[in-house]
Amino acid sequence: MIDEEIKLLTEKLVNINSVNGTAGEKEVSLYIRDYFAKLPYFMKHPENLITIPIPGDSLGRMSVMALLKGEKDNNKNTVIIHGHTDMVGIEDYGPLKELACFPDKLEAALREGRVNLPPEVLSDLNSGDYMFGRGASDMKSGDAVFMVLIKRFSENPDKLSGNIIGLFNPVEENLHTGIITSLPELKKLRGEGYKFIAALNNDFTTKLYEGDDKITLYTGMGGKVLPCFYIRGKETHVGQCFEGFDASFLAAAIINELQLSCDYADENLGEMAPPPSVLKLKDLKDFYNVQTAKEALLYFNYFVFDSDMSKITSKLLNAGKSAFKKVLYKINEENDKYSDRNLLPLKRFEYPINVLSFADLYNKAREKTDFSKDEYDRIYSEEEKKNTDKRELQVPLIRYLLHVCGITDPAIVLYFAPPYVPHCRLHYDEESASDEEQKIYDILKETSDEVSEGTGTEFRIKHFYPSLSDSSYIDCDDDDNSINVLRENFPVMENIYPVPIDDIRDLSIPALNIGVYGRDAHKWTERVNMPYTFGVLPELEKSLIERLLSP
Repeated sequence: MIDEEIKLLTEKLVNINSVNGTAGEKEVSLYIRDYFAKLPYFMKHPENLITIPIPGDSLGRMSVMALLKGEKDNNKNTVIIHGHTDMVGIEDYGPLKELACFPDKLEAALREGRVNLPPEVLSDLNSGDYMFGRGASDMKSGDAVFMVLIKRFSENPDKLSGNIIGLFNPVEENLHTGIITSLPELKKLRGEGYKFIAALNNDFTTKLYEGDDKITLYTGMGGKVLPCFYIRGKETHVGQCFEGFDASFLAAAIINELQLSCDYADENLGEMAPPPSVLKLKDLKDFYNVQTAKEALLYFNYFVFDSDMSKITSKLLNAGKSAFKKVLYKINEENDKYSDRNLLPLKRFEYPINVLSFADLYNKAREKTDFSKDEYDRIYSEEEKKNTDKRELQVPLIRYLLHVCGITDPAIVLYFAPPYVPHCRLHYDEESASDEEQKIYDILKETSDEVSEGTGTEFRIKHFYPSLSDSSYIDCDDDDNSINVLRENFPVMENIYPVPIDDIRDLSIPALNIGVYGRDAHKWTERVNMPYTFGVLPELEKSLIERLLSP
């Protein structure tokens, strides 16, 4: 049975165009704040409704925290339920762009056949079981479920043992700034005696394969790094194309080596992370000419389930070396053919395989008498003043270091850039499992089994949520060595993306993603399944919260 209150609230949240990086992010936070402010509990306890501004944010974005204190006893057990309030853009809706945030109008337009729909989407539309619209699945329906649950728990605080914190964060879809800037408030509450048992997220879940009819619950979060490859080639006139070493050619070879390659995908506990996927590729030419590209830049999405940064860095450097060798072989192979056809003497092109991590390059430069930390810092400051993209401001730094080292031959320099998303998981059914972790898993299994019996919904439990989530910023499995390797290869990390690793480790809150169920997140056909999300899910989470809070 669909909970109409949650459905209506979802529609209202979707109506607010809160595309990441726009004023709508503040608007949706204000709406959520006002929703709680009108509830009798928070009217009586306004101090428990907290807004957490993002310092220095030009859009005035903020997180909203609603603290519901149980009054049944003095139980300090606390469950956090949290979600993000921003969404990706709506340009992909094309002619339906103006309807993207209005589920009823969008559904009507789809039914009128204003655009052609794939068979599966059309089937879901005709079923009447899905709400379409940007943010419907990712993840305003999840926010609505949590908001209504808090409302209902707050109606009888005298019957609630333990405490519930609702946390609603902006800026999840790129840099996760909302959750990061909320950590001090969580630490403050813990210092006041609140015991954080677990944090439940409602980020979207979907089928794992065609015909999958199970709902997946996750007891851990996949992490992410953003490996970037700066490529220095050797320019030449296109009329003498073999005389150069085209940086774009080398960039393409790296993509060919890494793109969607399961050989480079991380794996743990029988679960493989999605393989590397290129997010940006470009040469660094400023204008058209007939010179081959001297420089290129590309970066990848790289999911992490378990590997430490030293292992990841080594694998990526090997990918660069493999690509370098293949390009060099191809240059000579094709030059042999060209020379043979034109009756020219054969010539071999040889280059050193220069593939370095940023840490290696930086350390080499520091050994040179020409290296100046003041000049290095000045270059960074200039790029910061120009608001250079946080993935690209490292390029002038690398150019400087290559110059200091006297490296003029073709080279690849691997570095990392924002965002860094930690990975974490609940340890259970293993020797390292704590009693608390095992108890959380047992409660999740017991609760989902009971809901399955009562509703016919089938569940599976997996270790790693295979996407990106704010939940990664409340626990971290990377050890000190791994973090150090990351920092050494992440230029000016503390300036451009100062992830509070110590705070995250200090909190170490077990992170679960329960999740709404939908399809096609980040696509114009995004939709959420209403019978599950507005019916089964609230009952599952209500029972789960009560059991987790039990003293």
